[in-house]
Amino acid sequence: MKRTKIQRHHYFRLVLVSVLISICASFLGYSLKVITEHFQKIIFHFAENTSSVFFIFLPTIGITAIYFLRKYLFMNRKNKGITEIYKTVDQRKDHLPLFKIPSHYFNGFLTVIFGGSTGIEVSTVVATATLGNAAYERQFSANIYKLELICAGVVAGVAILFGSPMVGWLFAMEVIARKFNKTLLISCTTSALISGIFLYFLKSEPLLPFEITGWKWMAVPFFVILSALGGVLSVYFTVLVIKIKDFFSGIPNNFLRVNLGALLVGSMIFCFPFLYGDSYHSLSEILTHPQSYSFAFLILLIFLKPLASSLTLGAGGDGGVFAPSIVAGAFLGFTFALFCNTFFETSLIYLNFVLVGAAATLSASIYAPFTALFLVCNLVPNGYVLFFPILIGCFISKYLAKKILPYNVYTYHLKDEVKVQ
Repeated sequence: MKRTKIQRHHYFRLVLVSVLISICASFLGYSLKVITEHFQKIIFHFAENTSSVFFIFLPTIGITAIYFLRKYLFMNRKNKGITEIYKTVDQRKDHLPLFKIPSHYFNGFLTVIFGGSTGIEVSTVVATATLGNAAYERQFSANIYKLELICAGVVAGVAILFGSPMVGWLFAMEVIARKFNKTLLISCTTSALISGIFLYFLKSEPLLPFEITGWKWMAVPFFVILSALGGVLSVYFTVLVIKIKDFFSGIPNNFLRVNLGALLVGSMIFCFPFLYGDSYHSLSEILTHPQSYSFAFLILLIFLKPLASSLTLGAGGDGGVFAPSIVAGAFLGFTFALFCNTFFETSLIYLNFVLVGAAATLSASIYAPFTALFLVCNLVPNGYVLFFPILIGCFISKYLAKKILPYNVYTYHLKDEVKVQ
């Protein structure tokens, strides 16, 4: 009886601390999302309306600023992405130092607003995980709940980023915790509920302002083929990130490393402005004007988005592969549907294939099919209409990617970068 009472007391404290962490993480994630979107839009339009030559040099400004911040403000302490979270939960004596919050916050912000072809996912995930770790270090709950508190922070951060508590909950379970138990259920569900309340009072619009009109069973074979292509694209992205990061880590001269990568990214953005920042703006463009782009242009986008993202990360930028995987997969889905409609006289719906392509590529990239499923369903107002095709895409692509890529290479990337890195 006494043991049960103590356990209930621990659960009660876990709930209270999870509420506090979720509130702080929600504000942190929301502020980073809003200011990044705002300044990315301002700087992009400035370069677009003034002189597109600016696109070449903007990534250099952002990544160079990160280099000096790291050197002088954060004392040369590097950010290593989600691997830091794994290390701190696997080894209880290791912790996420508080400097990780401003470091990832400012680095992610500077990378994306100046055109670094990635997203702010890793910045949000590690910063909010650090909030949970800080609560653990101050012994606000039982000593065994380190993972639970870290996951509470991650749930709220990802929920705010994508406007869905379910996405945050699934990401924490599938990618961070990689297991399920009662205390994780308590902390993550509590955090999801608080972030859901936070989102209720905010104006949160879906990423794409288009509605699904429906889908037909005869399109399923096309969804299956696209899902397989999404898995292959994910493998290409994974190998590219590993190879390019290894290449840049071998350059001893910091000035050369930063500027080489940044100028390459800038040159690509100069030729293809759709690659700027997280590139979400490009999806509305291609869906609004589906007949305005050539196959050559679209195919280049499919392969160049992962390349630009890999170069951004290799040069020292801070970001994730959530956005690049979604965008590259969406380009793939649109191009596939356009190809079939043009050469096989089908009537495939572009939006449906954009969403399935995005989900398939993301699922295989982060090794989290349920996260990808619910995330992509929330990209449009009525995304759950496409639940079954997206579900198919997520599992086929993940399975195929695992078959193609050697397991040791895949897990190396998963643990070192969590494919969000």
